[in-house]
Amino acid sequence: MSITPEQQAEIEAQRAETTSTRRATAAGMEAHLYEAKPVLDHGFVRAIDYMGDDAAIVQAARVSYGRGTKAVSNDEGLIRYLMRHWHSTPFEMCEIKLHVKLPVFVARQWIRHRTANVNEYSARYSVLDREFYIPAPEHLAAQSTINNQGRGEVLQGEEAQRVLEMLRDDANRAYDHYQEMLSTDGQPGLARELARMNLPANIYTQWYWKTDLHNLFHFLRLRADPHAQYEIRAYADTISAIVRDWVPLAYAAFEDYRMGGAHLSRGALEVVRRMLAGEEVTQENSGLSAREWREVMGVIG
Repeated sequence: MSITPEQQAEIEAQRAETTSTRRATAAGMEAHLYEAKPVLDHGFVRAIDYMGDDAAIVQAARVSYGRGTKAVSNDEGLIRYLMRHWHSTPFEMCEIKLHVKLPVFVARQWIRHRTANVNEYSARYSVLDREFYIPAPEHLAAQSTINNQGRGEVLQGEEAQRVLEMLRDDANRAYDHYQEMLSTDGQPGLARELARMNLPANIYTQWYWKTDLHNLFHFLRLRADPHAQYEIRAYADTISAIVRDWVPLAYAAFEDYRMGGAHLSRGALEVVRRMLAGEEVTQENSGLSAREWREVMGVIG
């Protein structure tokens, strides 16, 4: 993670400053505020601001005032009910703003989640730093032979070294040309908004990303899943640790009903019922496609 001494001093100053407030605060989140959590080789995630906590979810669900009930078990039960029955609005009452430094190709995947407010570092106005994501050897893998979107076997030996050298050389060569094309003293050069198009997708960018808890949970359900691409999953895992401390009751329900739960089709449920009744069910007589059959078997073991 690349944090300059000036940036680190700014972070420490922010974390040292305290203010009194009447708004609800979450002790778990307060411990994370402004701190840069390292992700990948040069990236990070920082919680910059937030609104609400577990009590805010309960308050919205009950349309109540103040703290409402003080019985934690009641609050927990209500939150779990809301999660179990797919009630979304109460979770939207909590919001979080993150400062994220990430490779451009991860950002382009991340931006598919369109229910957030985003403001990205502008390469039209500023010069990007020479920072590229270069995968660790254990994350260099060949294309999967069974999944068009996934990875297969990890590259070994000379092949891994060959690919790493190409990634580093290509990235640095592109950045060298980027610098040479920019307007400098004594020569017109090329405008920053045009020179940037020569940069590779593994260069780092930064943005501020604000979203509500309901849509954040949707992001985490997809991006913290073991099937997600490793690079974006690394960010999702870091964010998950922050959210777990921010809204522990809501996060526990999310883990149980979304991350640890399963959604079955009508046909899959019928297969389960037939199995419970003692019938021997196979893929051939299940009425399910081969792919859905494998997925259902993966769920029920």
